[in-house]
Amino acid sequence: MLEGLRQRVGGKEKEKKKAAKNIAVFVDGPNILRKELGIDLKDVKAALAPFGQIKIGKVFLNQFASEKLVEAVVNQGFESIITVGDIDVAMAVEAVEAIFNPNIGVIAFVSRDADFWPAIVKAKRYGKDTVVCLADEASAASLKNTSDFVVILKKTK
Repeated sequence: MLEGLRQRVGGKEKEKKKAAKNIAVFVDGPNILRKELGIDLKDVKAALAPFGQIKIGKVFLNQFASEKLVEAVVNQGFESIITVGDIDVAMAVEAVEAIFNPNIGVIAFVSRDADFWPAIVKAKRYGKDTVVCLADEASAASLKNTSDFVVILKKTK
């Protein structure tokens, strides 16, 4: 009887939602958000949905990012982090900070290069699930071979 009542009021759904892990996702903007790749942040969100719910979403951009790009990032629900020069160090530092956040269970990187391999190793060492979202099959072999899960993003345009 109690089971029937739970099903009617949605108790099972709430239990499922509690079990979903929280995700911190870090997007290498200059490497991924290029016209020739045709990757949209909507696609990134959809690709990560099976792994949990995005709680931290940061897109790293360099100082040459257009206002339209920054606006598009914010409109998709991501925080835009603008750095001078190469974004890799800033992105890795933010990712390592998220590794020590007890509310985060999954660390996701969206990139095409292997610069973030040490952060993936550190995340795994501290018990986090790791996901890499890549632009194509040929991207970053070390990330593919180290991460727990690999997602290949499809061109949308």
